[in-house]
Amino acid sequence: RDEDGSSVRGTLSFDPTPDAQVLYKAMKGLGTDEQAIIDVLTKRSNAQRQQIARSFKEQFGKDLIASLKSELSGKFERLIVALMYPPFKYDAKELHDALKGERDDPRCYVDSAMVLQDAQALYAAGEKIRGTDEIQFITILCTRSATHLLRVFDEYQKLASKSLEDSIQSETHGSLEDAMLAIVKCTRNIHSYFAERLYHALKGAGTCDGTLIRVIVSRCEIDLNLIKAEFLKIAGKSLSTMIL
Repeated sequence: RDEDGSSVRGTLSFDPTPDAQVLYKAMKGLGTDEQAIIDVLTKRSNAQRQQIARSFKEQFGKDLIASLKSELSGKFERLIVALMYPPFKYDAKELHDALKGERDDPRCYVDSAMVLQDAQALYAAGEKIRGTDEIQFITILCTRSATHLLRVFDEYQKLASKSLEDSIQSETHGSLEDAMLAIVKCTRNIHSYFAERLYHALKGAGTCDGTLIRVIVSRCEIDLNLIKAEFLKIAGKSLSTMIL
């Protein structure tokens, strides 16, 4: 077992091919598998999403963003499309000055004043008003670094006396809610997020084989052993036991 918890030691480079294939299948034919789209795009860094888009074009001859726009709608579409744009291309120009380097780079400098400003903006966009300014949520969740967002979540808890997840659940619904919650959960603890996805795929009357396969295949060379540890905490039994 490697120190990073991976089950299989793979190359250090990211392979976008299978993710692009999952997205293509999710949008092929009648209906759209929105959960598959959430599973793929919320677990990758912005740089990796750009690689997925290039692979999508190479494999299927289609523009990924255009495909997403044609298959999705409403604020959920805006959130998913926002995830796909590099920070410097995102429409909210005023955010660019706060984005130096990679969205998911844990080494990036965190501005305490900007953290508080974002927490206040989220609070004002949800709990303090009648209705919800979902675009404010989309803007902040899709363009801030994970390190920055963790600080924002803490400040939000102080302001609202409730977690950001609780606010998202009370203020939004449907696929938009699922995608926002996935971003927050992945930021807090990506291993716990995938363990939770596996648990829900395995419990109940039938097994969601698509989710099971997606998670295990995509994480086997990255951190599957760490996901297994989180799964044991959630389910009270090992992943292997529940699968078999």
